[in-house]
Amino acid sequence: MTTPEHPSPSPDPTSKDRVYRSPMGIVGGVALLVIVLWLGLDALLRGEGRTQWLALAAIILLVPLVIAFTLRPAVYANEDRLRIRNPLRVIVLPWGQVAALRSSYSNEVVAKSGTKFQLWAVPVSLRARKKAARRSARAASGHGDRDRSGRMGGAGFGGLGFGAPRGDVDSDGPMRAETDKVMDDLRELLEQGENSESAQGEVTVRWAYEVAGPVVAGAVLLVILLAIG
Repeated sequence: MTTPEHPSPSPDPTSKDRVYRSPMGIVGGVALLVIVLWLGLDALLRGEGRTQWLALAAIILLVPLVIAFTLRPAVYANEDRLRIRNPLRVIVLPWGQVAALRSSYSNEVVAKSGTKFQLWAVPVSLRARKKAARRSARAASGHGDRDRSGRMGGAGFGGLGFGAPRGDVDSDGPMRAETDKVMDDLRELLEQGENSESAQGEVTVRWAYEVAGPVVAGAVLLVILLAIG
């Protein structure tokens, strides 16, 4: 594995990326940004003296953190490699370096070196799994529920980041939670590409200094302001 400080460049992908994001993460991130900016800008415009500086420090600290943990996470996959954009790191794994894709209480990829990387953009929902299992059991007994459009199950999340809309039912399998379907897609790409010549190379890890820099600056400014009273 290459070091985080000096990652080796990865070759240009030969196929278009599939992009996976968390719809709920995006919605929650936008809502949090609105709240932080509304309160922070209000304090900047209406506050006086030290209050304005505290508001500025809070904005500098919180905005990058909210973006990093809600809007930033994404998973990019093609025939050659998996690229994971987590809150503070970007990891690129050629399929030839991937040992397994695991799903339990979190979704993660395991490199052949044994290193594990969590997929922040594909969070596990135990509630969605249980719901899919119940629907699958009802469908197996001939009492599957239908949505308003008359189709079995619910709509997929394709419009918000989880690939193409696929619904809750696979044509050749039981109902699955949406993030479990994403992991199925990734496992399929792994099986197809792990022995491909173009899918070989080194694992690279890059720290997100564009996130860490503003966060550190905001934290330092906030500490100084609180220390001087």
